[in-house]
Amino acid sequence: MTNKTKPFILSSIAVAIGSYYIGLNANAEPPVVEQTQQNQTISKEKLEAYIKFTKILNLIEHEYVDETNTTELVDKALKGLMSNLDAHSSYMDKKEYKDLNVHTKGEFGGLGISVGMKDGSLTVIAPIQDTPAYKAGVKAGDIIIKLDNKATMGMNIDEAVSIMRGKPGSSITLTILRKNETKPREIKINRAIIKVQSVFAKVIDGDLLYIQVTSFDQNVVKEVKKALTKYSKAKGIVLDLRSNPGGLLDQAVGLVDLFVDKGVIVSQKGRSKAENITFNAKADKDDVKTPMVVLVDGGSASASEIVSGALQDLKRAVVVGEKTFGKGSVQAVIPIGNEEGLRLTVARYYLPSGRSIQAKGVDPDVVIHLGSITNGDASNNSLIKESELDKHLTVSDSNNTTPEVMQNTLSNKGNNMSESEINKDSQLKGASDILKALIITEGRKK
Repeated sequence: MTNKTKPFILSSIAVAIGSYYIGLNANAEPPVVEQTQQNQTISKEKLEAYIKFTKILNLIEHEYVDETNTTELVDKALKGLMSNLDAHSSYMDKKEYKDLNVHTKGEFGGLGISVGMKDGSLTVIAPIQDTPAYKAGVKAGDIIIKLDNKATMGMNIDEAVSIMRGKPGSSITLTILRKNETKPREIKINRAIIKVQSVFAKVIDGDLLYIQVTSFDQNVVKEVKKALTKYSKAKGIVLDLRSNPGGLLDQAVGLVDLFVDKGVIVSQKGRSKAENITFNAKADKDDVKTPMVVLVDGGSASASEIVSGALQDLKRAVVVGEKTFGKGSVQAVIPIGNEEGLRLTVARYYLPSGRSIQAKGVDPDVVIHLGSITNGDASNNSLIKESELDKHLTVSDSNNTTPEVMQNTLSNKGNNMSESEINKDSQLKGASDILKALIITEGRKK
């Protein structure tokens, strides 16, 4: 998603219709008669469509069983219009527009869950780590059929998000359907102020740096830079983007740019020429040599797919895990006045090779399903997501100090991952093993 400001004029229906009458009666000399007739036909069709809308609006206002409010009717019409364009376009009222701005700054109220529409059902893309939804056991792929006692069938995403957000401390019950379970389950969750720590860093086996990015808020590039500086002696890097639902485009581009110094990172193409943009890597002090593995899964979406796909195409990293979500479209946030806005799909993303991830996703170089390591074997259960791990990565204790370099390692008790912790995550175990092989291979080239 991109935040952008565009000049936007919202005229009344009457003014819009009037403008088309003016267009039809204009005295400008047509350069080509056939073209003029075609333009008049298009203008007439538009005029008829506007008239039909106002007729229906007028009928509802005067004949509907209950008294209606014109502003509310128009807002509902806009919501229906936007939701029927595609899965990600939407009209945002005052509350929704405010919530979006707060969300991208890394702090907002609610459950800590990313949702989308899949086959007409409200579906969990991913819970955000260490949030109420995550702790309550909500999992990627869960289908939400009720929010408290309100059915989600026919509900758009913005309405669902609005219901899930509320006063901190208040509760909401989600009724969900989970794959391979015959009965719905109810999960009660207490709302909270969601303060997202988007970047976590730990050490594997003394000399491998593990960086997890949980969402692409405005702090990602800054925090990853800090981790790279703090653990500058790392021999290899695991970048974990699993269950990361995406976020800000500039942070995705900036993250890739930390590891490459040339080439196209991502491009976007839309109907408007203004949306045809190419983002190139900058030749600065990047880490272009440290061996790298990127972890992805079905909850990795949008910005996560740009990062993993770009690093894959540029042959900078090996992508490990499961096929990603497949969201390759660009949403521009266009203000309407000062308090409302549109989230409008304006373009599609294309990776450096020119391929699109829209409805396709990124295929990992090495497929590893999530599970635990038992006697050297990984459990092949693609339904389990990272959020299910009992003792997955947690925030470092506040009293952790700067790591001491001992015997050429990155030893730090608070930030070291134990062998048992790694073995509970077959994908991470596989990624670290692949990374060790890459380090050995690079060493032999010298």
